Amino acid sequence: MVNKVQLVYMIIDGLFLLMGIFILTFSVVVGNIRNEVPTDGRQAARNLLYQRFPLEAGIANSVFVFITFISTLPGLATHSRRWLKLGGYLTVICAIFSMVVGLFLWILTLKTRKDFEPLFTSQPDEVKSLMQTAFECCGYINSETFPFFVTDTTCPSKAAAALMRGCAAPITSFANVFIDNIFTALFGIVGIDVIFIMATACLLKERKEKERFRHIDEKSGAGRI
Repeated sequence: MVNKVQLVYMIIDGLFLLMGIFILTFSVVVGNIRNEVPTDGRQAARNLLYQRFPLEAGIANSVFVFITFISTLPGLATHSRRWLKLGGYLTVICAIFSMVVGLFLWILTLKTRKDFEPLFTSQPDEVKSLMQTAFECCGYINSETFPFFVTDTTCPSKAAAALMRGCAAPITSFANVFIDNIFTALFGIVGIDVIFIMATACLLKERKEKERFRHIDEKSGAGRI
């Protein structure tokens, strides 16, 4: 008969591994595209945001998830409770790690407007023009405040640019929604970590009970042939 507690544990363990693969894939893919030459203003803004992401921490976190997953396998293959305990402790560390990265991204949203200005300023005129076109704005704060607007089809003259809003507001709004989705996903991963910790506790409790009853049977002679 299938042990239902262990079956649930195995399912959540697999889901835990999938989250590690997701974190690693996201970190590697973003690391490869964040320095690409943009062809669209929103892509340019995303790439600049990606450059502020702690991708190395994400890769380290995923590696730790893989180590944790591997540590659970001996516990599943045997009746050892020590390996399960080790996996539980490592999962706690993974959860804390993911929570810290998520909080870091959340803090970024609190100062996006200020922090994005030097990123915007450092871009070549072609990239600034892409963002001005995509977000329908001129300059960062406004057309008359440094960094000044770039002359293009959206901002063809000073008079036209003066009638347009600055890019700070729309870019900040876009950036906050974008980062919100990512750190919400990270907090969801933390939720899976917590569920995995609970599943570990349940399996440990069940094994402890079985071990206790086995000792009782041995003392009573029920286990003798």
